[in-house]
Amino acid sequence: MSNSAAPRIIVGLSGGVDSAVAALLLRDAGYDVQGLFMSNWEEDDAFCTAAQDYQDARAVAAELGIVLHRADFADQYRAQVFGYLLDEYRAGRTPNPDVLCNREIKFGLCLDHALRLGAQLYATGHYARRLELADGAALYQAQDGAKDQSYFLHAVPRARFARVRFPLGELTKPQVRERARRAGLPVHDKPDSTGICFIGERPFAQFLGRYLQGSPGPIETLDGRRVGEHRGLPFYTLGQRAGLAIGGARGCAQEPWYVAHKDTTRNALLVVQRHEQHRLEAGAVATGAINWLCEPRAGAFRAGVRLRYRQPEQPAVVSMRADGTAWIEFDAPQRAATPGQFAVLYEQGRCLGGGVIEQVRLQSQQHAPEAAPAHAAPVHAARRA
Repeated sequence: MSNSAAPRIIVGLSGGVDSAVAALLLRDAGYDVQGLFMSNWEEDDAFCTAAQDYQDARAVAAELGIVLHRADFADQYRAQVFGYLLDEYRAGRTPNPDVLCNREIKFGLCLDHALRLGAQLYATGHYARRLELADGAALYQAQDGAKDQSYFLHAVPRARFARVRFPLGELTKPQVRERARRAGLPVHDKPDSTGICFIGERPFAQFLGRYLQGSPGPIETLDGRRVGEHRGLPFYTLGQRAGLAIGGARGCAQEPWYVAHKDTTRNALLVVQRHEQHRLEAGAVATGAINWLCEPRAGAFRAGVRLRYRQPEQPAVVSMRADGTAWIEFDAPQRAATPGQFAVLYEQGRCLGGGVIEQVRLQSQQHAPEAAPAHAAPVHAARRA
């Protein structure tokens, strides 16, 4: 039963154990809790779990005795997230749709919808911590470093965190499952979803092939020898090993091959072998405009940087440019830094913000330091949607 004197908080219920326990903890803390289930992808096939997820969310809401709302954002998701994803792949880049989904949908449209339903606060089952500091809301890494999701939240505008709560920030995944089991929640042993956002756990290259036309072209070594044929540049990402279908190339070592570069002008996929992997390493990256989750920084400063989810923080010097973009020089070379992905900045556990990787300077192609921020070439890619 709701407590009319308590703040109303709407929890994004996904049908999984994390959001279920988030709602449980808030209810037990005395909040007036309601749930909101988002439908962001509607497709009648074996990979779309939206129907079952909704039934699981209903079962959780019934067990907790809370109201469950439902909202359909499928059209907006296709326009604002999936359309962006396709444009990036067509341009030879590798986007991260989960970052865009959090910014545009979960903490954009869904948060707005929760407020229209009368909520004062909004919560999700993300593993992250939100602290209120003297300068406003701050995003910190979760206590469980293996589950921390602050990387995926860095692009949300800072003002949105004013009404957001993350009840799982101090818990580990085993603790969350144990809370769910003790409370009798029907999803306590439901497996975690590992698919991309709301698209599901389908074979992704096969899925993309329904929307992107593959243009086959040569697979070449960096010195120009042809060693195979690719199905289309959008279906590959830097550092990829699996799925290249390169047999024993004459004159080459019997070693695995890795994607090193996409030459979009020639529609060529360039590859290296294991003993050449140092040629995948980047000494620096240039980003687009930084979305700050703190007071914006200027000049040069040191920070920990993640170029991908679950990567340990990499020590680096971040040099801010006048237009709000950044040039990041790493203390140690970084493998397969990828245009279209994100560079996320950290300082003593706090997520400072981040920006999309626009350009990559390979470790083997160093410039004089004073020239690098103004001239970030040579690059893997330099296109922005």
